[in-house]
Amino acid sequence: MKRLSQSFLLLSLTAGSLVATFMQTGLVNAKSESSTPQPVQIAKAMAKPLAQQLQGKPVVVDIYASWCPGCKNIAPTLSSLKQQYQDQANFIVFDVSDRKTTQMAQAKAKQLGLSEFLMANKTQTSMVAIIDPATGKVLKQFRNNPNQGDYMSVLDTAIAQMSKQ
Repeated sequence: MKRLSQSFLLLSLTAGSLVATFMQTGLVNAKSESSTPQPVQIAKAMAKPLAQQLQGKPVVVDIYASWCPGCKNIAPTLSSLKQQYQDQANFIVFDVSDRKTTQMAQAKAKQLGLSEFLMANKTQTSMVAIIDPATGKVLKQFRNNPNQGDYMSVLDTAIAQMSKQ
C-alpha cells in the first residue's frame, strides 16, 4: 500500500512538472480561452442590412434545439411574444437540433442576410437576439430568459423608432 502511494505521488509530481514546463514554454496557455465565439461581439460586428422582406420591423431571432432545456424554458414566452407582436415584428427560428436542421437553418439564414449571425451563434442555443433589419445591428441579446417584459421593452422601443423613420 505504501509503495502504491509513493508511485501515485511520483506520478502526480511528474505530471505537475510537465504541465508547468508546457505553461512556461507557451505550449499550453495559462488562461483557459474559449474556442466558442462570443455572440454579442461577433453579432455586433456583422452589422449590415438584412433581406428586403425583413425591413420595417424588428427581427427576433431564436437559436433553437429540440434537446435544449433552455429552449424549452423560453418557448412559452416566445410563443406569447409571437402572438402579441405578429404584425409588428419578424420572428425567425434557426433550428440547430441536428446536422439536417442546421443545414436548413443555414440556407434560411443565407436568404435572410443572417448567415454571419447564425455562423457566429449556432452553438448558443436558447439565445434570442432582437435585430434592427436596416442596419443588422443587434439591439439586445438574451440567453435562456423567460421574462417577457425584457423582450417587450426592447421590441416596443424598436417599433417606435422604426415607425418614426
